[in-house]
Amino acid sequence: MASSHLIRKSMLNQGHLLYKTRCASFSSAPKPEKNASHHLSAVIDAVKERKLPPELRGQRSSLRSETDIINIAEQRIWQSMKEGQFENLPGKGKPLDLRDNPHADPAEDTLYRILSKNGCAPEWVELNKEIRTQVNGWRSALKKAWANRCNQSHSQWVESCKALKLQMSDINNKVFRYNLIVPFGRQMFGLKWEKEVARLEEQ
Repeated sequence: MASSHLIRKSMLNQGHLLYKTRCASFSSAPKPEKNASHHLSAVIDAVKERKLPPELRGQRSSLRSETDIINIAEQRIWQSMKEGQFENLPGKGKPLDLRDNPHADPAEDTLYRILSKNGCAPEWVELNKEIRTQVNGWRSALKKAWANRCNQSHSQWVESCKALKLQMSDINNKVFRYNLIVPFGRQMFGLKWEKEVARLEEQ
């Protein structure tokens, strides 16, 4: 019994010592997450470096700029022109075929082509023309009322302003509707009374 007790105690001591040794080794070993992050950062830097022109590779990031890349691109274009690489391009000297828009949605592009062949235009095109016509007429009326305000009574000027503001509201409602249906990038700004009057004051 005594011998078995001693053996058990010895095994427990050895196990405890082994546990301490492993804990110490884990605490002193470098963290794999940190090494992984450094490795990932190095890979990203290498990929960015390969995307740069050879003339800019190996330089510090602070020495690189968008202007440097543009200058290199222009130098290469001029060099290619001198070497005559643009002389025998297909379609040289011929007008561009703008019937198809590669960036437009195929369904919309087909619809616009059908409308164009039948002498029609999309709703937003017609609305754009209508808005611009109304804006030009409204600005002419405002300019006329502004020029005649000295010869009119204050009440007449106030009435003219009310009528013009109502027309401006109608135009802005059409602009709002236009911006909802027009393709992205073709939106327009509405009229602002203060801005229009300030422009007349500067004239």
